[in-house]
Amino acid sequence: MRVVSGSAKGRPLKSVPGTSTRPTTDKVKESIFSMIGPYFEGGAALDLFAGTGGLGIEALSRGMDRAVFVDVEPKSISTIKENLKATRLEDRAEVYRNDAARALKALEKRANQFDLVFLDPPYRFKNGDELMLDMVERGLLQDTAVVVLEYESSYNYPENFGGFRCLRTAKYGEAAISIYRYEIAQDQAAELDEEESQND
Repeated sequence: MRVVSGSAKGRPLKSVPGTSTRPTTDKVKESIFSMIGPYFEGGAALDLFAGTGGLGIEALSRGMDRAVFVDVEPKSISTIKENLKATRLEDRAEVYRNDAARALKALEKRANQFDLVFLDPPYRFKNGDELMLDMVERGLLQDTAVVVLEYESSYNYPENFGGFRCLRTAKYGEAAISIYRYEIAQDQAAELDEEESQND
């Protein structure tokens, strides 16, 4: 694995020891960033099930100002820190060991807001949409924020929900990627529709 493009292009990235993580391949990573970028003019990214940190590091390399990396596994945390050091991006990153739900609460307390979120939970979890709605509830997303959700290709998430609209879905063997955009106006319209249907 390596950084595909940007300021840290070509730098190798370490894998997490053992087989508990499932790093996004360079080919899929390149495909993701061609859909959402490929480059950025600042902003903040959240890599929630960070693993090696490869997606968040790629976002920093391509122009994001800062990134927050979260993982529950100690081996992942040490790997992320090593990869940030190797790519010389550690001064623009925060790394936390926590589970996803607790991390979102902590980020809310710090009044964080993100322009880009990577969600790559273990395939046994099918709660990507719940986590996205929790982010909205906690005010963690900027208007027009983009969420990249990676999941098992045999599973399907809804195209539109709670202010999120699916821009694109692509499948790569057993992995699927859906790109969502969150729009506050759309979310408010959905709430109004719900209120009206309750009043009818």
